[in-house]
Amino acid sequence: MTPALAKLEPHEIWKHFDAIAKIPRGSGNEAAAREYVLAQAARLGLESTVDAAGNTVVRKPARPGREQGECAALQSHLDMVCVKDQNVAHDFTRDPIPVYRDGDWLKARGTTLGADNGIGVAAALAAMESTDIAHGPLEFVFTIDEETGLTGAGNFPPGVLHAKYLLNLDNEEQDTLCIGCAGGLNTNAHSSVVRRPARHARALRIQVTGLLGGHSGVDIHRGRGNAILILARILQTLREQVDFALAGMNGGVMRNVIPREASAILLIDPSNEQKVRAAVQSAAREVRDELGSADPGVDALVEPADTPADVVAPEDAARIVDLLVAIPNGVIAMSPEIVGLVQTSTNVGTIAIENGRVSIATLQRSAIDSARFAAGRAVQTALRLAGFEIEIAGGYPGWKPEPESDIVHKAKAAHEAALGKPARLIAMHAGLECGVIGEKYPGMQMIAFGPEIVSPHSPEERVDIPSVASFWTFLKELLARL
Repeated sequence: MTPALAKLEPHEIWKHFDAIAKIPRGSGNEAAAREYVLAQAARLGLESTVDAAGNTVVRKPARPGREQGECAALQSHLDMVCVKDQNVAHDFTRDPIPVYRDGDWLKARGTTLGADNGIGVAAALAAMESTDIAHGPLEFVFTIDEETGLTGAGNFPPGVLHAKYLLNLDNEEQDTLCIGCAGGLNTNAHSSVVRRPARHARALRIQVTGLLGGHSGVDIHRGRGNAILILARILQTLREQVDFALAGMNGGVMRNVIPREASAILLIDPSNEQKVRAAVQSAAREVRDELGSADPGVDALVEPADTPADVVAPEDAARIVDLLVAIPNGVIAMSPEIVGLVQTSTNVGTIAIENGRVSIATLQRSAIDSARFAAGRAVQTALRLAGFEIEIAGGYPGWKPEPESDIVHKAKAAHEAALGKPARLIAMHAGLECGVIGEKYPGMQMIAFGPEIVSPHSPEERVDIPSVASFWTFLKELLARL
C-alpha cells in the first residue's frame, strides 16, 4: 500500500482508493478500473453486469433480517479528470497518481488526485464487501465517462435498477446533502482557416500560465481567470501596437475545466521583440491587478519558438481573437431563490488551431432549461457571427430539488444521529448523474453526498482526510435506516 495511505482510517475505503489511484482511468479509459470492480464483485460472490456503454451494476442481497428494507443504489463514476502542471512529467495512460499526505489533506504531486470520484468508488466498494452494516438490498452503479459529458449515465438503460433510492457519492462538500443540480449543454464549434507562407523571421511563444483553473461548475463564481480569454485579450492588445502573424493557438484541457494555461505562436519582425515583451508583460500586470486574490498567480511568458512554415491568414487570425474577446463566459445569472448559488453560466474550455482548422469547446449550465438553452444561443450566436460551424455535442437535464422527499428526511436524521450535527441542504451548479439517471427512473428518490474535496479538475485537488471518516460513518448509518 502507498505509504501516504497505509495508516489512514477508515481502512475499508483507503485500501480501495489506493488501488484505483494506481489504475489509469481518464475519461474513455476506464476498462482497467471496471475490471477491478468486477474482480471485487467476483471475489465476494456477487452478481454483476456490464451494459453496452461500459457501465457496471453489482447487486448485493440484504443482510439477514433486513430483507424487507427498501432497495438502495450507491452510484459513482469510474473516470477522473486528467490535468497536470506543465512542468510535470506524468502519463495518465500509464502512471499511477503520485499521492502524498500534507497534514489532514491528501494531495497529488502536480496532477489531479482523482478523489473526484475515486473516493465515491472506494466507498461503494467498501460497502460492497462490508459485513457489519445492517442494510437492505443494495445495487452498486459504476458509470463511465462522467467528466466529458455524463456519457455513461446518458446511455444507462432503463429497467435495470430496482432501487427506490439513489445515493450519489459525488458531492464534494462535507456535512451537506445535495438535492438538485444544473443541467448542461455542450456547444462545440469549428472553422477552417487559410494558411499562408511565413514571412516574419522571429518566432515567439506567448503563454498564459499560473492560474488556478478548477471545475467550471462549482468554481465558476470564484472570479478565476480563463487562460484562453486572457491570451486573446493580450493578442488583441498587442495587435494594436505591433504587426505579427499568428501561427498557432492552444489552450485548456476539457470543456468542463476552467483553463489554467493557453499559448500562441507568433511571428514578428526581430526589431519588435522588446516591444512585444513589454506589451505582454504590461497586459499581464493589468489582468493580475483585476483578478486580485481570486487568482493571484497569473502570468504571461514570452519565449523563443521554432519557426513554422506557415501562419494563419490575418483575417482569420483577427476573427478568432476577436471572437474570444467577445464570447460570453463565466456567471450569467445567480439564483434569485438560493443565496450564493449560480443559476446560469458558460465556460470556454478549449481551443486548438491545427491543420488548417480551429476548434472551440464550451459548456453552458443552468438549473432552468430555458436559461440553459438561452445561454447556449448566446454562445452560438457569437460563434456563428465569427464564421464558425456549430455542433451541439450533447446535453443533460437538471435535477429538480425535492426537499420533502423520504430520502431527504431519512438522510437528515441519519446525519444527525451519526455525526451529532444537522446536514445543510444544497443544490449544485454542476452536472450530477442524478438528473440523467433519474429521468429514466421516474419516482426514484435521489440524494448526493461525500467528503470535503477542494479544487477538483485541477492539480490543486485535495481531499480532507478526516471528512472521509465522517462520510463513511454517515453512509453506514443511512444504509442501516433505509
